[in-house]
Parts: sequence; C-alpha cells; structure tokens
Amino acid sequence: MPHYNVLFLCTGNSARSILAEAILNRKGAPHFTAYSAGSHPSGTVRPEALRQLQAVGLPVEGLRSKSWDEFAAPGAPHFNFVFTVCDNAAKEVCPIWPGQPITAHWGVPDPAAVQGTPHEIDRAFAQAFATLERRISLLLALPLASLDSLAIKQRLDSIGRQ
Repeated sequence: MPHYNVLFLCTGNSARSILAEAILNRKGAPHFTAYSAGSHPSGTVRPEALRQLQAVGLPVEGLRSKSWDEFAAPGAPHFNFVFTVCDNAAKEVCPIWPGQPITAHWGVPDPAAVQGTPHEIDRAFAQAFATLERRISLLLALPLASLDSLAIKQRLDSIGRQ
C-alpha cells in the first residue's frame, strides 16, 4: 500500500486539527502520516484537547500549534490530502501545496468556543473527537490505491457531510 501524507488545517491549530493529527497518526500508521497547522496559530494546544487524547490513550508528545507556512516552505512534506476542519480555514486562501493534493472540507463545530461548565466543555471536545475519529475511520476504509482522484474527492466530500 502506498504511503500518504495528510495535512489538517484550522485557523488556530489548537484543538480540532490537533485531534485529527493524533487520531490519524495512530489509526493510519504505517500507511499515513498526519500533520496539522493553522492559518493564524494560537501558539498553544488547548489543554482540553490534550486531556481528550490522553483519555483515549493517544500520545500527546510533540503536538504543537504551528503555522501552515511551515508546510509551504521548501523541504516540507508533500501532501496527498489536505482537510480543513473549521469553516474559517475553509474560506481562507490557502497556500499552494506542492503536488496538488486532494482537498476536502470536514467542518467540525469548534469545541474551544463552547462556554459552560467544565463537564460541558469536555463533552464538546469528546464530540469533536468522535466526529473526527469516525471520518478518519471512513477515510482509512477507502480503497485509495484503486480509485482515481475524482472518485476519491467525491468520497472525501461525502465523508465531510457525515
């Protein structure tokens, strides 16, 4: 099976894209390597996101909030797929990614925007995690090596609506 590099984008790169990076790096290994970045990175990963990952046994070492400029620079990985996971990032003008990766929008409500009790906030992070985990599982179930780019794009767009 070929190896695929995947970039998850969000504005702040502090929650949803970080969750997706960690999920795919665990579930997709060794055939997928995931990265995440933001158009305007916050500079920190939300502690609730880290707690959610730790609660399900995923490693958090090395996760950091970073700019998408890091991945548009020479020597950066070439991506097969780029997913936006927030509506703001989907509306922004993204850098030109070498190799023309397949792109899709997988919008997920922002758990960092939830206000309420600590339990309600943790529940929002758990829901975002569950949505991303389900979509990533569907991605991993696709017979990518046997599909053409248009068919893959259509299926990825469909996954983003689930």
